[in-house]
Amino acid sequence: MRPIAEYEPMDRERFEREIVPKGEPAVLRGLVADWPLVKAGNDGPEALAQMLQFAATDEPFQAWFAPPEVDGRFNYNADFSGFNFERKLATVDQLLDLLLRQLGHDKPHSMYAGGIPIQKHLPPLIPNIPVTMLDMTRETLISLWLGNRTHTATHWDQSQNLACVVAGRRRFTLFPPEQLKNLYVGPLDFTLAGQPISLVDIDTPDLATYPRFSEALKSALRAELGPGDALYIPAMWWHDVLSLDDFGALINFWWRDAEPPLLTPLNALYHAVITMRDLPPHELAAWRNMFGHYIFGENSDPVEHLPENARGVLGKRTPELVARVKKLLIDALSG
Repeated sequence: MRPIAEYEPMDRERFEREIVPKGEPAVLRGLVADWPLVKAGNDGPEALAQMLQFAATDEPFQAWFAPPEVDGRFNYNADFSGFNFERKLATVDQLLDLLLRQLGHDKPHSMYAGGIPIQKHLPPLIPNIPVTMLDMTRETLISLWLGNRTHTATHWDQSQNLACVVAGRRRFTLFPPEQLKNLYVGPLDFTLAGQPISLVDIDTPDLATYPRFSEALKSALRAELGPGDALYIPAMWWHDVLSLDDFGALINFWWRDAEPPLLTPLNALYHAVITMRDLPPHELAAWRNMFGHYIFGENSDPVEHLPENARGVLGKRTPELVARVKKLLIDALSG
């Protein structure tokens, strides 16, 4: 795999002039190395945990737990009727306590919590995690990710993303949006965490079942990041994240360069016009690829690799399915 382009830490003007318009990922080594959290993490998991616990509220969030045999690879179960992990409510303090207890175990339980909103769960951290490269006057979601040796399956985000590693090493593998046709994506409306994922295990791909994945690999980019490093991921780029150590923490920043769409476009041209036309060029190109794949049949049947019961809104058109989709639209428009 080709390496992701690397840059020295830079100011906001250069980032917005040189990096963002390219619409390509970029590694920024040492961007947040001066954060107190990163320095605490360099002293060990216990020191970082103490700092996080001091800042944390008692507000619970959803965390994922799986037995040792899952080996950190959270996914669907064999027949797509559910998942290979459990969701349970936990606080920052509780999750950190469980993670610390398992340090050094040969076969630990897999534990992971992603997208924990910092403003809600660890508000005192906000002044201590500055990124002057970003325009923080715009709406930005700042989130914490905690876990042990876990694997986040290949997925995409609608917003731009700056992922900053606080503790533990992480391996990122990225695919450009046009590789959608080669990634064998799972159900659109029954997902692990909101975004559809690729069903291919990129470390041991089953090319007999997913033969086109070999084409995706030709476009793959990869980088390993350590504490203090950051990765810029443009909107709609597919990314797979592997945590390489017994204790890992990451903080990410999500933002958009345009007003957020009113609703993800599905089946109406006039709706697509008001929700998509003003997107930045590289995002619009990615949505064109998505519609071509799922609606216009440019890549043959997009769900031929899924069993009938896992095809969801892309399954056979029935009155029941139409009613279900209408309700989804009504609920979204009424929100």
